[in-house]
Amino acid sequence: MSERLLVLVRHGQSEWNLKNLFTGWKDPDLTELGVKEATEAGRKLKAQGLEFDVAFTSVLTRAQHTLDLILGELGQEGLPTSKDLALNERDYGDLSGLNKDDARKKWGEDQVLIWRRSYDVPPPGGESLKDTLARALPYYVQEILPGVLNGKRTLVAAHGNSLRALIMVLEKLSPEGILKRELATGVPIIYRLNADSTVASKLDLAG
Repeated sequence: MSERLLVLVRHGQSEWNLKNLFTGWKDPDLTELGVKEATEAGRKLKAQGLEFDVAFTSVLTRAQHTLDLILGELGQEGLPTSKDLALNERDYGDLSGLNKDDARKKWGEDQVLIWRRSYDVPPPGGESLKDTLARALPYYVQEILPGVLNGKRTLVAAHGNSLRALIMVLEKLSPEGILKRELATGVPIIYRLNADSTVASKLDLAG
């Protein structure tokens, strides 16, 4: 059987990342820097000698654009790809589109911090990290993981919070542990799994 390869990549910098806005399910594209980050991610994966059999992404432009740029660098345009809202970023509800500093002025720094960094307290009209995990985890277990375990080399380009769901399971992190985990934009994380879906090795291609 071929290696059980799973690579996770958070999308490159988006236009709203740059403007310090809560993005969530809103759909801005990549900035010029984001395009460079995604392209560099593809180059790093190519330098590792990696190729893929299947890819997964969200229904949001910034993740899909990141995936397209990576596949372009790998010479794998047209790779079979599944797009699903289960991999979308956390929905920030009423915070979506607001500048983070303005949100702090409106609701107070402590309240905004609770919404951003607590595990199970959602912002008004939005999702907590726990809610995001509740949709992303079943998708991973049912749609992504079986292929990986059967030897399909798998690339996932998604978002900071939806990827945390996968990392929480892969690395057996607690709710407190996953809250502390920051994912840089455009940095591939390479996992090779054992037959029981535990992590055999991990390589973070930061830098």
